[in-house]
Amino acid sequence: MRIGLVAGESSGDLLGAGLVRALKDRYPEATFEGVAGPAMLAAGCEQWEPSESLAVFGLIEPLSHLPRLLKLRRQLVKRWTASPPDVFVGIDAPDFNLGLEKKLRAAGIRTVHYVSPSIWAWRAGRIKTVKAAADKVLCILPFEEALYDGVGVDATFVGHPKADSIPADPDMAAARQALGLEADEIVAVLPGSRASEIAMLGEILVASAALVSKERSSLQFVTPVATPALRSAIEAQIAAAGLTERFVLLDGDSERAMIAADVVLLASGTAALESALLAKPTVAAYRLGRITHAIVNGLNLLKLTHFTLPNLMTETPLVPEFMQDNARPADIAKAVVELLDDPERRRSIADRFARLRTELAQNTDQRAADAVVSLLK
Repeated sequence: MRIGLVAGESSGDLLGAGLVRALKDRYPEATFEGVAGPAMLAAGCEQWEPSESLAVFGLIEPLSHLPRLLKLRRQLVKRWTASPPDVFVGIDAPDFNLGLEKKLRAAGIRTVHYVSPSIWAWRAGRIKTVKAAADKVLCILPFEEALYDGVGVDATFVGHPKADSIPADPDMAAARQALGLEADEIVAVLPGSRASEIAMLGEILVASAALVSKERSSLQFVTPVATPALRSAIEAQIAAAGLTERFVLLDGDSERAMIAADVVLLASGTAALESALLAKPTVAAYRLGRITHAIVNGLNLLKLTHFTLPNLMTETPLVPEFMQDNARPADIAKAVVELLDDPERRRSIADRFARLRTELAQNTDQRAADAVVSLLK
């Protein structure tokens, strides 16, 4: 049995690695090939191209990468149609993978799209593209399955892998000891995992931290640096704000940083869901590039009143959100301080987020493997 895969970015690489391991347990002789990151490579997938090559972001920003990405997609189509795998799994990266899946499906190859595009948030018309591209969609959020059922797409909720892997009872004291954090109050600051996010949001979050520090003289900040390439930019932003002595920078280790924190301040994205699954009171901010934001607004592409994932899955929004021009340091700092000042509110938020973790913990790797095997049969 041969499985073709294309995973975009590190999150897709981790999903792909879990799927590869679960399928290998059932089919030890199976082979896996395609666009893969280091986790998939370690799990036994042959890497034709590194998944980092698909790590482009935004509406306008990826245009410079378009010729390279189109060439790569043509090469994959040619290679897999000449020697078809038993099934193809496109993991996230919808702008790349859906077009690839459509061509492979037209050639008679069974296709799976793993991680639904955010059709519930923006560009809802993409559901037609998904229907044309994928024999099966694997959803990691519970409300997505019903959206596809309504248009006749075979979709399965497989749970969220983070909910499976995150500890059910995180030990804050142990995390602080391991990181050498001795302050009574800790705020984790996560400005993003891309250079563009650091450039657009990093100074705002550091300025927010500066305002918080004026009210909490004993408070300490901890920031996990997603990749070594981002460290110098983050250090420069912190130094410019005069906060070097108040920040502890880590090489990755975002989970332990959040476990150690009383409150998490972050760039909205998958980190917001991870923070919620760790039962952490969270404040989120985000900014798009000006041109991208103008297009999103002008074409009315955004359909949500809330943009952080936890707020879409709880009865009432629990994460204060600050988007685009509303991402002002004074307002962000106020939200952080209000959470620090209210232990009872923090406990209430933590309790609801703990229930959210239970709802999303579905043994994702095995459920995803079940879905792929159903196509093979």
